[in-house]
Amino acid sequence: MQKVYSQILQISGDVITVEAKGITYKELAEVKTQRGTSLAQVIQLDGEKVSLQVLAGSRGVSTDDKVRFLKHPIQVSFSDNLLGRIFTGSGDPRDNGPHLTDNMISIGGPSVNPSKRIVPKNMIRTGIPMIDIFNSLVESQKLPIFSIAGEPYNELLARIAMQAEVDLIILGGMGLKYDDFIFFRDTLEKQGSLSKSVLFIHTASDPTVECLLVPDMCLATAEQFALQGKRVLVLLTDMTNFSDALKEIAITMEQIPSNRGYPGDLYSQLAARYEKAVDFDGAGSITILAVTTMPGDDVTHPVPDNTGYITEGQFYLRGGRIEPFGSLSRLKQQVNGRTRSDHRTIMDRMIQLFADYRETLEKRSMGFQMSSWDDKLLSYGQKFESELMDLSVNIPLEEALDRGWRILAECFEPAETGIKESLLDEYWPKESVK
Repeated sequence: MQKVYSQILQISGDVITVEAKGITYKELAEVKTQRGTSLAQVIQLDGEKVSLQVLAGSRGVSTDDKVRFLKHPIQVSFSDNLLGRIFTGSGDPRDNGPHLTDNMISIGGPSVNPSKRIVPKNMIRTGIPMIDIFNSLVESQKLPIFSIAGEPYNELLARIAMQAEVDLIILGGMGLKYDDFIFFRDTLEKQGSLSKSVLFIHTASDPTVECLLVPDMCLATAEQFALQGKRVLVLLTDMTNFSDALKEIAITMEQIPSNRGYPGDLYSQLAARYEKAVDFDGAGSITILAVTTMPGDDVTHPVPDNTGYITEGQFYLRGGRIEPFGSLSRLKQQVNGRTRSDHRTIMDRMIQLFADYRETLEKRSMGFQMSSWDDKLLSYGQKFESELMDLSVNIPLEEALDRGWRILAECFEPAETGIKESLLDEYWPKESVK
């Protein structure tokens, strides 16, 4: 018989403290109040003093309410019935569908043993040239999208969710505006992608503590699907909101703050989520793409700064486009040598010419005289930006590579590109396009 504790020692924000024995970290408990029953999670153990985070918030909780520990961590139902469903951060239905209670699995477990992982080797096509050509997304990769407020990062995630060549999409929203939640739901539904998706959504009006559960809910279900052989893409937005929720709880617990008030274990908390990315030996995979907004466009802010040490590169979203300089997929060399023989050459040479275009823009802005080569670079850069960089461009990799050759042919002579002759003979447009 489970013991019921009838005295709450302290209530601080959404954290309550009771005195209890035999309790484990992250164990789940029920808090019975006059308003009903709420769930809480153990977040700190200090001898027999147990601090719990009330998932629905501590409003209405009083010191004489009853607490009963359930002897297991937070769990979520796992089955194919999850597909097409939308849940809250605590796993309750947000789509007015039925509660799922079968095959409950614990969330927040350890990352996969390295001996069970294999070297990433498969590309995930997205239909976005700035990813597919220049920074290929690799199966089992963990990548952040560094952005600032106002950039269309949610629109980018929605496009990737609709177009990525994977078996399953799991979308985790943290601190979303309600309009953004509706945007994700309606976009995926209209495009027919909701049926292969699972959404865990925490909105800005929901209890803060539920924000912390979203990544763990997403990754626990992703792991189970991956073990069944599914290629799963987990999309998270926004990890800065997740980190701010960590900071809020740390302040409530009176922990000694680290950089800019964030808890000292921020790195470990982020790494515990990102390291769930894996390509299983003999099964499926988990790939993580997560938005991280940078307050004030400051990459030294604690959240992007710590994230950069954990992940395998990053995408920078600036001016509504994926910026080619600074964006980096460190695993792209694992896959882009096996797509098409011209992939690496087009990737390298087009970016080099685009860098020259940026320098030419600076020369022009300072009033230097433009040469005929500068004029060619200006024409090239404008075509590159409108036909490849623009996020509205939606074409397969092979068509994007062909477009790259066409842009080069429209602006330069073959010898001016610096590309070896064998590739020019094979891929240079046969008819003059000038």
